[in-house]
Amino acid sequence: MFRGVNSIQVDDKGRMAMPTRYRTRIQSEAEGKLIVTVDTEERCLLLYPLPDWERIEKKIEALPSFNSAARRIQRLLIGHATEVELDSHGRILLPPPLREYASLQKSIMLVGQGKKFEIWDELRWQETREDWIKVGLDNNGPLPPELEVLSL
Repeated sequence: MFRGVNSIQVDDKGRMAMPTRYRTRIQSEAEGKLIVTVDTEERCLLLYPLPDWERIEKKIEALPSFNSAARRIQRLLIGHATEVELDSHGRILLPPPLREYASLQKSIMLVGQGKKFEIWDELRWQETREDWIKVGLDNNGPLPPELEVLSL
C-alpha cells in the first residue's frame, strides 16, 4: 500500500528519487518497473507499478471505442503511458512531455494513493489541496453509498 505525502526534488535531467520506504515493494512486485501517465481530471501524473498498470490497461482497452468519453480516456491514459525503471540510485526519469503536462518544476509532491502515486507540482498541490479543504464534502454532491457507511 502506497500512502503518505512526500516532498521530492527533480534534478536537472528530470529524475526524481523514489523515497526509500517504497523501493523494496516496487522492486519485489514490479522488478523496479513503473508506468507514468497523465491524470485525466487534474494536471498531475499517475505512477503505477507495472503489474497494477497492466490490469488497468486491459480494462481501459476494453472500453467501447465508439464512445467519445471512453476514447478520450484511452487516448490520454494509454497514449501517454510511459514505462520507467528505478535506476541503481532509486531514481526514475520523468519524460519531458509528462513533466510539461503537469507543469512539474524542481519541487514536486509524491502522493500515495494505495496502489498508485500521484505526482504534483508542489505549488499546484498546495493550492488544490487548499481548494478541496475549503469546498468540503458538503459542496461536492452526495456521497457515494460506499462512503456513507465508512466510519473514521
